[in-house]
Amino acid sequence: MTTYALAASAEMLYLDLPFLDRVHRIAERGLQVEIWDWSTKDIDALAAGGAEFSSMTGYLEGNLTEADGIEALLTTAQQSLDVAKRLDCPRLNLHGTGLDNRGLPVRPVETVTPAMWLTAADTLRKVAELGEQAGRVFTLENLNLAVDHPGTPFATAADTLALVRAVDNPHLRMNLDLYHAQIGEGNLIELVRKALPYIGEIQVADVPGRCEPGTGEIHYPAVAAALRDLGYTGVVGLEGWAKNDPDDALDAFEAAFAQP
Repeated sequence: MTTYALAASAEMLYLDLPFLDRVHRIAERGLQVEIWDWSTKDIDALAAGGAEFSSMTGYLEGNLTEADGIEALLTTAQQSLDVAKRLDCPRLNLHGTGLDNRGLPVRPVETVTPAMWLTAADTLRKVAELGEQAGRVFTLENLNLAVDHPGTPFATAADTLALVRAVDNPHLRMNLDLYHAQIGEGNLIELVRKALPYIGEIQVADVPGRCEPGTGEIHYPAVAAALRDLGYTGVVGLEGWAKNDPDDALDAFEAAFAQP
C-alpha cells in the first residue's frame, strides 16, 4: 500500500553545517528536503547535489491584497517557478503575506475585511494559473498568531482552507502545518480529515518548542495512523528544530511516522 513520504527542512536542522551539507545529510537518510528562500542559495550546487526536493518558498516579497504587493508576489512567484524547474521541486510555499527574517509580517494586518478576502482569492487564482502553466503546485501555509506570526492575515488553517477551496484549482493547495494548527486550533485529526482533499503537503513539529515529535504535547503516532487510515499519499515534512542532536531528532520523526 502506497502511503506518505517523509521530508525534513534543511533550514532548521544541522545548523552547525554549511547549507549544502545540511541538504546532503538529510538526503543521505532517504528523506526529501525542504528549503525556504531560494535567493540566498547556490541553486546550481543544489541541483547538482542529487537531493530530492519536496518544497521551497514560492515568492520573495509581496502580499495577497494590496496592488503593489500583489504585483511583487506574482512577479517573484514566477521567478520562483523558474528556480523550481531547475531543482525539479514540485511544490512552492506561500503565506498570507510577506514575512521578514523573524517570521513577522512586513505589513501587519489587524482586521481582515470582506474586500480583502475577495482580493486574496483573486490573487491566489492568478498564482494557481502560474502553477498550472508550469506544471507545479503552490501551497498556502497556515501559521499561528499567538507565538510566531502575530499580525499575519489569513493565518489559520480555517482561513487557508477557505481560500484554497474558493480558488478550487489543483495547482493551489494547503500546506497544513500541524505545529501551527495545534497552537491556533487543535483537534488535529479532525482538521486533517476535513482538509484532506485540499492538502498539498503536511508539516509537523511538536508544541511547545517547535522541536521533533515526542518533545511536546502532540501524539504524532496517532496522527500518522489517521493519515494512513485516510489514505494520505503526499509528503509529511519535519519543519522543526532539533531539541538536541539533529540525527536523534530525525530518528524520532521517522519513528513517529513509521509505516507498518
